[in-house]
Amino acid sequence: MSTAAHVLSHLGDVARGTALHDFGLSRRILSAAVRDGTITRVRNGVFAIPSAPVDLLTAAAHGGALTCSRALRMHGIWTLDHDASPHVWLGTHGRTHHVECACTGHHFDGRTVLGLAPLQDALVHVYLCRGDESFFVSIESALRLRKIGAAGRARIRSRLPAKARWLVDLARTDADSGLESLLRMRLHMLGIRLACQVEIPSVGRVDFVLDELLILEADGAENHDSESHRHRDLLRDAAASTLGYETLRFDYALIVHDWPIVKAAIIAAVDRLRARV
Repeated sequence: MSTAAHVLSHLGDVARGTALHDFGLSRRILSAAVRDGTITRVRNGVFAIPSAPVDLLTAAAHGGALTCSRALRMHGIWTLDHDASPHVWLGTHGRTHHVECACTGHHFDGRTVLGLAPLQDALVHVYLCRGDESFFVSIESALRLRKIGAAGRARIRSRLPAKARWLVDLARTDADSGLESLLRMRLHMLGIRLACQVEIPSVGRVDFVLDELLILEADGAENHDSESHRHRDLLRDAAASTLGYETLRFDYALIVHDWPIVKAAIIAAVDRLRARV
């Protein structure tokens, strides 16, 4: 018979004793495994392997499964937000066991499960919890990594409110980064076309071209710290200008956290360039 630790690993590191009983692990066997340290008791009737991620243990102690941004990151998905504390899927009728904790409980539809929320559930939950942008960048990440296919995409779409289903329709499988996903969605809402990783003769590859007129570069820290990078970028901007392009440069933090400033600059630049045509 398999050991309690082996079965728990198979079940996702955390499980109820009732699930372990189905594998022939009696209460006596589980108690012995707790005493010898090969498994731990998270709360009454719930067990885990000692190496289980802390967030999974916290969620199980709270009464459910880890979900939203922290769960998506455990699935390897890019997220826009960083949950300050674990978000726990309690199911429709689940109850909280933690007291005086910082967990955020969600009574989203479904039965109460433990461990890590399945990817499709976590994507739906991040929409319900965080909204359009967080959902969009994460579903594009999942599509690019081939962690969901056509059938999964359709199931996710059917579970979203009707007003949100356009986000699934807009999502692509070839998004290069979360920043690209975020920009494409935001600019789509403004009616501005966005092309990514565009090769321009005599300029080179640029991050984004908006409305076929405006180059948008998203600079990392090295662009500010290195004089050689700065000089290279000035040369590229000058070469682009001779071809009729205007170039705007913003760092990642400005695009993500100070979007109104970036949005105003982009709209003004696009209006100027369209007026020239």
